[in-house]
Amino acid sequence: MTTPAVLDPEPVEPVEPAAGSRVSRPARILGVVGLALLALVVGGALGASVIAEHPPERTVGLPFLSPSGEHWLGTDDIGRDLFAQLLHGARVSVSVGLGAAVLALLVGTVVALLAGYRGGWWDVVLMRLVDLALTLPLLVLVLVLTAFLGRSLPVTTLLIAGVLWARPARLLRSQVLKVRELGHVAAAEAMGASSTRVALTHVLPRLVPLMSSQLVRAATVAVVVQAGIAFLGLGDPDRVSWGTMLFFANSSNAVLTEAWKWWVLPPGFALGALVLGLALVSYCVEEWAEPRLARNAGRRGRRRPRPADEAEPQTEGTTLEVRHLSVRFEGGGRPVEAVRDVDLVVRRGRTMGLAGESGSGKSTLSLALVGLVPDPGRVVEGEVMFGGRDLRRIGRTSVARVRGREVALVPQSAMNALNPARTIHRQVAEAAELTCPAAEARARTGELLERVGIPAGRHHDYPHQFSGGMRQRVLIAMALVNDPRLVIADEPVTGLDVVNQVTIMELLGGLVRELDLDLLVISHELPLLARWVDDLAIMYAGEVIERGPVDQLIGDPRHPYTKLLLSSFPDLYGPRSRLGAVPGEPPDLSRLPAGCSFAPRCPCVGPECTASRPVLVELGAGRAAACFCAGDERVADLFVDPVAVAEGNTP
Repeated sequence: MTTPAVLDPEPVEPVEPAAGSRVSRPARILGVVGLALLALVVGGALGASVIAEHPPERTVGLPFLSPSGEHWLGTDDIGRDLFAQLLHGARVSVSVGLGAAVLALLVGTVVALLAGYRGGWWDVVLMRLVDLALTLPLLVLVLVLTAFLGRSLPVTTLLIAGVLWARPARLLRSQVLKVRELGHVAAAEAMGASSTRVALTHVLPRLVPLMSSQLVRAATVAVVVQAGIAFLGLGDPDRVSWGTMLFFANSSNAVLTEAWKWWVLPPGFALGALVLGLALVSYCVEEWAEPRLARNAGRRGRRRPRPADEAEPQTEGTTLEVRHLSVRFEGGGRPVEAVRDVDLVVRRGRTMGLAGESGSGKSTLSLALVGLVPDPGRVVEGEVMFGGRDLRRIGRTSVARVRGREVALVPQSAMNALNPARTIHRQVAEAAELTCPAAEARARTGELLERVGIPAGRHHDYPHQFSGGMRQRVLIAMALVNDPRLVIADEPVTGLDVVNQVTIMELLGGLVRELDLDLLVISHELPLLARWVDDLAIMYAGEVIERGPVDQLIGDPRHPYTKLLLSSFPDLYGPRSRLGAVPGEPPDLSRLPAGCSFAPRCPCVGPECTASRPVLVELGAGRAAACFCAGDERVADLFVDPVAVAEGNTP
């Protein structure tokens, strides 16, 4: 067998770790601006004694002096230096804000751990206290208690913390409820670790990102509340703060004279700068704590749209044509190249199958085709040609009109895809109402549910009342109810037994032929796909490494991975023989090797495989493979003994 001519390999570009930041660029810019504002305020507070020439509480000049070289902001009604008061007042705002926030967060964290992790009566009692604290008016409560308990800064700090702890407690409790269900927490409990140890060593560290954002938010509220209390005349009489400056300015009718320019505006601007700085830092910290807050969709929207005449027209006779599609996730750590430069064609009248290991990018590809890649993922390049249009360029509203009407997706996990609070008839009818009136939608729904094998007497049952196979039938009915041109079935038989797998595939295939639809089936069940599809594509590490007519691809695989994959399945009709194996593990998509992604596991690896990345090359008769040794005799004779794999004796 001769080796086909191949195109020049695609050069490998190293992955830059900087692209994997947990925080988007706009959030980083806002965070830097916020830190600069905070540094200005905190620097002024710390250096007040050095920067200010006069003590803030002593009369050092005549009343109502205008700004001058000696008194930069002039003097107040009794001759005190306003610039000194401004700097020393920052100390009060910063100390109260930080102190109240820390105390509130400590109390909220303890309450969250007790209520969320211990549960039981702890949860009932503490959460009722949280509800009570959240219903009380914050500022009014602090004002009343300040009038009775005193106006000193420690009392004010404790009172503000006492009304701020409830919101962090509620948010952190919800996070504790999620973390305590994780496997490593259950393992620690099973090994006999005490509740306190598990809570402090396994649960608490997972709360740190959320605690950071709550600390900054609590500090922001505390600063505003303290300023409001002081402005109303309930501040500490022995300490100068921005709120007391505004209180005395108002009492002396500064707004009726020119004095308001240097007595009211500076503390107002300083308070605004501190609050704005805290808010910007809070925004950045919240995005760091929860990367999904990064609006990748917004970044896509800002990209210059490609003119329609730049895209090559869709190939005649194809329903779907995917060209060089790539999807990247940039939520945290290094970027994950989930889909890389994928080319895929669904031809009219033929069923396409897409196979690959778990984590190879199959489901991400299916979501990218209909514009549903979840944050923080985004399609970075490529075209999705359907009906003569590039679905990546027609806009979100237009793509939304295509989904469900022209292209239907049968998602994974039927139980999770159905609303447990609504009957199956109502859910399918809701999909049908996209294209027809409600009465017609209900009639069409009943007809289609019976066609997929669900008796009329069960149309108004809920999803939990059905088996996995029956729920899958509901999803198929939901996908077909609007007569789409293309159906994308993502793992339609996952979790079903062999009998139900065959039944569902027979049902899906029969309906596709009956309704004259085209079908893209995604699965890791390669033997099942080989039986039901016309064309087959194999994915590995986010790439399509081989595709072609299913009988040719199964009978004569050209890529080593496809050959090894097929050798690991038994032949039910041929002679008994030892099954093969694929050595090694799939690569980490955030740390892909240089060159071919399969090279570390490939028995046929050569120097060119680790130097350059092979591209998908047409081999004739609809065949294509991304391998430097495609068609080589080494691939045809390739076999890896699983015993050798277990003993570590593979190349």
